[in-house]
Amino acid sequence: MSNEWKQRPEGGSALSIRMIRGIGRYGGRGLARLFLFPITAYFVLRRPGERRGSRDYLTRVLGRPASLGDVARHIHTFASTILDRVFLLSEDTRRFAVDIRGVDRVHAQLDKGRGALLFGSHLGSFEVLRVLARRRPEYTIRVVLDKGHNPTMTQLLDALNPQIASTVIDASQDGPTLMLAIKEAADQGALIALLVDRTQPGDAAVAVDFFGEPALFPTAPWLLASVLKVPVCLAFGLYHGGNRYSLEFEEFSDGIHIPRQQRAAGIAALIQRYATRLEHYTRQAPYNWFNFYDFWDSHSERIDSEGINSAGSNDQPGAAPATAPAAVVGSGVDETAVDATAGDRTDHDDAARQQHGFRRG
Repeated sequence: MSNEWKQRPEGGSALSIRMIRGIGRYGGRGLARLFLFPITAYFVLRRPGERRGSRDYLTRVLGRPASLGDVARHIHTFASTILDRVFLLSEDTRRFAVDIRGVDRVHAQLDKGRGALLFGSHLGSFEVLRVLARRRPEYTIRVVLDKGHNPTMTQLLDALNPQIASTVIDASQDGPTLMLAIKEAADQGALIALLVDRTQPGDAAVAVDFFGEPALFPTAPWLLASVLKVPVCLAFGLYHGGNRYSLEFEEFSDGIHIPRQQRAAGIAALIQRYATRLEHYTRQAPYNWFNFYDFWDSHSERIDSEGINSAGSNDQPGAAPATAPAAVVGSGVDETAVDATAGDRTDHDDAARQQHGFRRG
């Protein structure tokens, strides 16, 4: 993520968020959706940064020059999911038709009594995960959220559902405290959800192939997974218009084990696997992509703590990222084959230092 994106003002004030919440709760979703058209018009006409980011992205993914109508549809899709947060965070999920696929794999992991990491992205709606709470209320979902980054949405969550708000793991804590909070949640058998597609300025990151060009992804979530050695699942909540969503789950790993001396290549390979799945679902629902900035233009700002360049090679900036041996990545790894240093204090410290990569920005 570029500094320019981080410095853009929020598109909606606390007052406007409260108005949307009030209209949605007391006037109904149908009435509230009428207000999405002037909101869309505002962003199309008055927010050139978001308009440019949308057009550039859509031109890339659609394979043709994006029109102003495409941009308006993109922004309207985003606004629709923001409105639906009012209902999803209130756990009023009955008004939505949600097609859920692959959730049994997540349940199977949690039924073993150990926690799991659920990696999401700024593709579609992450809040649609709340439908899981209705189906299996005995499970605890803990979302990692930087409360200080978006105080308006944090206030909305506090107002709509204080119980959910109390379970949030605040990513603005210092690294060791954050790591301890996530580990405690995993030890208690929680499903820990965080977004892993967006970097922050200064984050450790690696560039992998995404839609045919290198794009930066944070390394910290994957380092966290390698330290905790808990199952990793992927989630994609795609919006299909009206009240229709699909919630796709994939089991990514039963536990990530990477010897320290192979960590740079191993993490790069994991991120490439993830980026491939993210591209797959982005192609299915292209207007669900909610990173309204040049996602591919930030590689010049990347910082990588492992000493590899943006392509995973020490001497060829344009080369493809190195691939870890099959024994390093994936599930079912024999513990006796893993270097003893993979879970030592140094790895915990490295994960803590990269805490900003866990932030949900």
